[in-house]
Amino acid sequence: MQGCLRALDTANKGTAKVDKKNGSTQLQVLQFGQHFAGAEMAVTKEEEQQTQLVGHKDLAHKSLLQSDALYQYILETSVHPREHKSLKELREMTEKHPRQDHTDEGQLLSMLLKLMNAKNTMEIGVYTGYSLLSTALALPHDGKILAMDVNREYYELGLPVIQNAGVAHKIDFREGPALPLLDELLQDENNKGTFDFIFVDADKDNYLNYHKRVIDLVKIGGLIGYDNTLWCGSVVAPPDAPLMDYVQRHRGHVIELNKYLAQDSRIEICQLPVGDGITLCRRII
Repeated sequence: MQGCLRALDTANKGTAKVDKKNGSTQLQVLQFGQHFAGAEMAVTKEEEQQTQLVGHKDLAHKSLLQSDALYQYILETSVHPREHKSLKELREMTEKHPRQDHTDEGQLLSMLLKLMNAKNTMEIGVYTGYSLLSTALALPHDGKILAMDVNREYYELGLPVIQNAGVAHKIDFREGPALPLLDELLQDENNKGTFDFIFVDADKDNYLNYHKRVIDLVKIGGLIGYDNTLWCGSVVAPPDAPLMDYVQRHRGHVIELNKYLAQDSRIEICQLPVGDGITLCRRII
């Protein structure tokens, strides 16, 4: 759910500041603690050489907060103490794999679903199922989730945990590309406007295609959530930023979606810097 460019590890220090002079970029760190009153430390050439491109695995524990310590505080104070034991088990299992989920985002979605009294939901992109389990636990006993992913293998890794949590009966998992299934659903007028909540965390190059379909499936007053809409900050990266290939490849698609959502008169939107950025869209017409 995350991955792009790490300019500097600022854990327990502060924030990185980019200062462009004569075409060059100088990174500086605002030092906290005893030197909080404005002390500024320039990054050495050796430290700059250590700057590296990173992917999902490397940034899995981070958010868009500039301080890892602050993010860890949020997790330890508000998120992990309230985390369901099955979610904890699934999170710890998923940490052994390349991609990991943001527990704070799962907590946010769980609360929203309960506030909405949601019962009929959809999830596009499942992986091992952390957000899927968060949703299933938040829904009532008769709640339903139509879950889609091109890879059943990862879903089945987390399935025993979901079963032990007693919520597997709420999930209708479909393996394969989501677009054909969405088109199939739209052929039946009875499916339109029936979903309370739809969460999209799949192939970024199809985000706009997904939106053009799910907008007719979510009910008026319902929510659509798009994950990774800040793409770990790469949406504001300069053209020559040294991004990972896959980050660079999908960056344009995420920016395209963000622009489209901003002018879509059918929805109200709220973009939050939670996890790797999540945009919530409330359908109003």
